[in-house]
Amino acid sequence: MENIIEIKNLKKYFGNVKAVDDISFSVKTGQLFAFLGLNGAGKSTTINILVGVLKKDDGECVINGNPIDQIQKILPDIGIVFQSSILDKKLTVYTNLKYRALMYGLTKTEFSERLKYFCEKLELNDILKKPLEKLSGGQKRKVDIVRALIHKPKILILDEPTTGLDPKTRKLVWSLITELRKNENLTVLLTTHYMEEASIADYVVIIDHGKVATCGTPIYLKNKYANDYLRIYKYNNKIINLLSKSNMDFSKYKKYLEIKFKNTKCAMDFIVNNKNLIEDFEVIKGSMDDVFLAVTGKELKENI
Repeated sequence: MENIIEIKNLKKYFGNVKAVDDISFSVKTGQLFAFLGLNGAGKSTTINILVGVLKKDDGECVINGNPIDQIQKILPDIGIVFQSSILDKKLTVYTNLKYRALMYGLTKTEFSERLKYFCEKLELNDILKKPLEKLSGGQKRKVDIVRALIHKPKILILDEPTTGLDPKTRKLVWSLITELRKNENLTVLLTTHYMEEASIADYVVIIDHGKVATCGTPIYLKNKYANDYLRIYKYNNKIINLLSKSNMDFSKYKKYLEIKFKNTKCAMDFIVNNKNLIEDFEVIKGSMDDVFLAVTGKELKENI
C-alpha cells in the first residue's frame, strides 16, 4: 500500500509552547490509523495543519501526493468530523446535507443516491426534516459523519467520533466505516478515548508533549508495553502456596485467581508446568489502556 499521508519533522510552536515538536509518521491508503494522546499532546494541532486551519512552522506534510501548501487541491479528498458540529443549527438535516453536497459539486442524482445509502446505514429517515437544533447529541453526530462522507472523500478524519454515543449508534457508525473502507478503500485517521477503537486500528501512533512517544500495530504495542493475565477459575488450592513461595504477582478474587505475566509465552509455560493444578482458565492479553499508561504515565480516560 502507498502512503496517502506523509509527515516528516513537522513543527508548530506557539511562543515557547512546542505544540508539535518534530514529529514524523505516515498513513497508508485504506488504513485505519489511530492517533492517540492526552488533551494538549498535539493531536488537534496536527489535524488542524492537515486540513489547512493552521500553518506549519517547519517540516513536510504531503496528502495524496500534494504538499500541504496546496491545500485547495487537498480539501476535496478529505472529510473531517470535528468534536463539535459545524452544521447550521437552524436548518433541517436534509438542507444541511444538500448544501454540503452542492459545495462539492455533486449532482442531484448523486446526492440522492448518497443520502439514501447513509439513511439506510445510520437510520436517518425519521430526522431528515428536523432542524439540527432539535436533535439529540447522538443524532447530530451521525449527521456530521454523513456530512463528512457525502462527497466520497479518500481520507476521513475522525476527531473523537463516538464520544457520548450509545452502544447501538456506535455499532452503526463503525459498521458504516468498515463497509466504506472495504468498498471505497477509505483511509481513516482516528483520535479516540475509547481504547477498544484503538485496538482495531491497523496502526497506532501515541503522541505526548508534542512528540511521537511510540508507534506500531496494536499487537506489537501490547507485546512491548503491556502484561498478560492468566485467570484461573477452577484450581487446586496448592497453587496458592506455589504462587506465594515464588513471589509471583497474583490476586485472589471470589471467583478466580489472576496472575500477571510478562507475555503470553510465560503464561502458557506456567500452565503447562502446572497443568495438574489447573482445570479452567483463560489468558487475557494486555490492553491498549495498559500500553498508553506505560508510555505516558497516565490513563487516557483520566484526561477526557
